[in-house]
Amino acid sequence: MNELRSRAVKLLARREHTRAELARKLAPLGTPEEIDAVLNELARTGLQSDARFAASYLRSQAARLGTARLRQTLCSKGIDAELVEAQVADLSAELPDELERARAVWRKKFAAPPADAREWAKQARFLQGRGFSAELIRRLLKEHDA
Repeated sequence: MNELRSRAVKLLARREHTRAELARKLAPLGTPEEIDAVLNELARTGLQSDARFAASYLRSQAARLGTARLRQTLCSKGIDAELVEAQVADLSAELPDELERARAVWRKKFAAPPADAREWAKQARFLQGRGFSAELIRRLLKEHDA
């Protein structure tokens, strides 16, 4: 049990982890009941927090990614959907709107507006891969067509 706790604390010392990530990394070292007990203790003492992980991740990635990608990544890391929605809503108040973020990402990658349909599709795929919505991408690329 102490070995599990010390391993979990070492992992948390490097970076924030979700409860699911810690459980996966500790799985070879103990039984599910032991791991659950250690994770409950860490959460109770405040050493591990899914909310803190989500806030940290959103702060570090929000300028480069769209809302859809942020939500998907957090959910894939095992964070509850309600917590994800609450954190994204909190972040929306702090950051510029999604169109401004998409514009900044687009400017950093592409020097010129799309010259033809092939280039337009390439730029749209890039922005879509970053998690920006199709409607937002259309608006952004159309404003550069004008």
